[in-house]
Amino acid sequence: MSTVPNGGEFIGSTVIPTVHLTPRTSEPERVQFRPPLHQQLALPGAIIGGLAFGLLLGPVLGLIGTGWVPITSFFWMLATYAVLTRLTEDIQAVKDRFSGVMIASAGVVVVAALVLVVLFVLIKAAKILGSIHFSFLTTDMGLTGPLSPLSEGGVKHAIVGTLEQIGIALAISVPLGIASALFLNEIGGRYARLVRTVVEAMTALPSVVAGLFIYASVILLFTKQFNGFAASLAITVLMLPIMIRSADVVLRLVPGNLREAGLALGAGQWSTVRRVVLPTVRSGLTTAIILGTAHGIGETAPVLLTSGVTNNLNFNPFNGPQISMPLAALEFIKSPQPDMRTRGYATAALLLLLVLVLFVIARLIGGQQAGILTNGQLRRRAVRSVRDLARIESNHALIKAQLEERRRFHNPNEGAP
Repeated sequence: MSTVPNGGEFIGSTVIPTVHLTPRTSEPERVQFRPPLHQQLALPGAIIGGLAFGLLLGPVLGLIGTGWVPITSFFWMLATYAVLTRLTEDIQAVKDRFSGVMIASAGVVVVAALVLVVLFVLIKAAKILGSIHFSFLTTDMGLTGPLSPLSEGGVKHAIVGTLEQIGIALAISVPLGIASALFLNEIGGRYARLVRTVVEAMTALPSVVAGLFIYASVILLFTKQFNGFAASLAITVLMLPIMIRSADVVLRLVPGNLREAGLALGAGQWSTVRRVVLPTVRSGLTTAIILGTAHGIGETAPVLLTSGVTNNLNFNPFNGPQISMPLAALEFIKSPQPDMRTRGYATAALLLLLVLVLFVIARLIGGQQAGILTNGQLRRRAVRSVRDLARIESNHALIKAQLEERRRFHNPNEGAP
């Protein structure tokens, strides 16, 4: 052992300090690193340069059409940004910035396309949505002709059909989808590969094939008529593969040590799945259900082949034709009358609103992360804890009394004078 000049001691190759330092009373201010000014201005400058170049070639000089202006501006912006970055950075930084811009641009294009579709539908349906014809939601088209004004007729029959068909499809596909995903991950075996292969193949199944399958196997053999339940079965055939595949991917992400911890605490396999695995991936399973619902709620071909087309309200999905909102919108749009087309766009807008409401409800039910409880869940857990505490104390007192009685039975002379 030897000493060092700063007040420490050597033990082998390790320095043990002997000077006691005064602890800090506050955390020191962290140094914030910001990119240089030329890096901050490179991307905005490239965007401005790209727009200016596109407008110069398009509206100013007339060398390219108006539709080519965004594409030309985008590629010129990429080239300008790469050159500006290369002036001060190495080639690896150029590749990194270029990849970042491409990924961000892809996200912007997707969001812009979605906004464009929604705005287009809302603008086309402005005559109905702007005047707020409540009769559009409370009546059907049974007594409405093609030349009737917009104040007459509605899509109540399509709303009822969509809710019933997608509800039945979810009641069938959600248990089967989650159970199949659990089979692939928790049980496995020699049939798991076959099931996974079939699921992946059915993911690319054309919707019209699903409709023809249900038409041939259900309508021609059993019901002998169009009905909403057959449409629900066709939608289920399309929803199941997406649900199973998405849930399978989510369940694969659960760490194995969580399952091992549950088994080590004495829980069985299915108790571990119910209490550990499923709560951990609840948000992911909700996403899988949302993806399957989004795929099934907008289908028209299988519904047309199985439920038929009708203008009258039908609450019974097991008897008679029953139309859905996507199919009603398609039938409205096919009409040459402007008012019928407006009804079609309004139906599409209501379908977008319905999908948004379903997604919000699904997110509220299962969108929170594992281990994060809401205020209501915390209150219910506190109530259960108080109830369990009383039960545990009563059991403890009972066991203590039984042990005391057993001790006195084995030692009858204990405590005698």
